[in-house]
Amino acid sequence: MTNMTYLNALDVAINAVADEAVKEKLEALRGTIAKRHSGPSKKKVEEMNGRIEAVYEALLAHDEPVSVTDLIKGAENDVADYSTQRVSALLSKLCADGRAVKVVEKRKTFYAIAE
Repeated sequence: MTNMTYLNALDVAINAVADEAVKEKLEALRGTIAKRHSGPSKKKVEEMNGRIEAVYEALLAHDEPVSVTDLIKGAENDVADYSTQRVSALLSKLCADGRAVKVVEKRKTFYAIAE
């Protein structure tokens, strides 16, 4: 048996209801729930990509591995306004894409541009 979600439950209810007015309301409700769970909007994706590129540009300004706090302090773009947690998350995405490298020295994490 699969996990019952709101969308699955509404599909069952729509098929079981005989009254057309109720069926119409349930289909409208299903549409709003499906729209809400469709994923991030294009605007949010563009914002995230812009933030990733800003962090990448700030990382390009450094020749050697740099810590997150030093990256924020030395940034000349919007990265200077980001929190350390946000910059760390964006750097992790860059590492996952292979554009940056994570280096750990004496329990301190540094990031550099991938070669």
